[in-house]
Amino acid sequence: MNPVCEEMNSRPLIELLEVSKIYPLPSGDVVALDRVSLIIREGEFVAIMGPSGSGKSTLLNQLGCLDRPTSGDLFIAGKNTREMDDHELTGLRLNTIGYIFQKFNLIPLLTAYENVEYPYLMKHRKPDDTGHVSGLLAMMGIDKALAAHKPPELSGGQQQRIAVARALVNDPRILLCDEPTGNLDSVTGGQIMEMIADLNRQGRTVLMVTHDPAVAEYAKRTIVIRDGRIT
Repeated sequence: MNPVCEEMNSRPLIELLEVSKIYPLPSGDVVALDRVSLIIREGEFVAIMGPSGSGKSTLLNQLGCLDRPTSGDLFIAGKNTREMDDHELTGLRLNTIGYIFQKFNLIPLLTAYENVEYPYLMKHRKPDDTGHVSGLLAMMGIDKALAAHKPPELSGGQQQRIAVARALVNDPRILLCDEPTGNLDSVTGGQIMEMIADLNRQGRTVLMVTHDPAVAEYAKRTIVIRDGRIT
């Protein structure tokens, strides 16, 4: 391998250095993350586990650039997010990160197709005329008829498949999953996890918050967080 390529491949895709997140409250500061350091390399599948209130969702929000650290540094693809303005962070979320939420977070007034196309529109400033959106939906088992329905008309499993397609529409390097099976029955949840595992096998970097040990088994590495610190 070319030494330059080897050096690039060895660099972390994500690196947290002494990251803390503190929420000031009248009753006293809440330390959600306490000097967390963590390295994630390209192509990893990492599960984040911990009890309720341990800081795992706060950690995922930091990784998704939905919130800024109180202190410490977060590097994504070699860029320090603490030095980026809101416009640059929006661009990072659009181009590099895909997010799958437990509660789907689909827009109820839009069709399934329009929900998936929405991030594409934000990035390209024009509708998809390539068939990319339809192809993603078909890959997720959502045919043309289902794609015309709005989220309230669809099952939980169908909504989560649409959410996965939406997360992938801009071809992100990083896929963040917040309890992706939390609102699904065990059979449907297993199907969604097989899809996510297959995306990882294709080279996608996956970070997933879960409370379910069976779901965590899909990951190649599991980290545990308690009281805002990785144990």
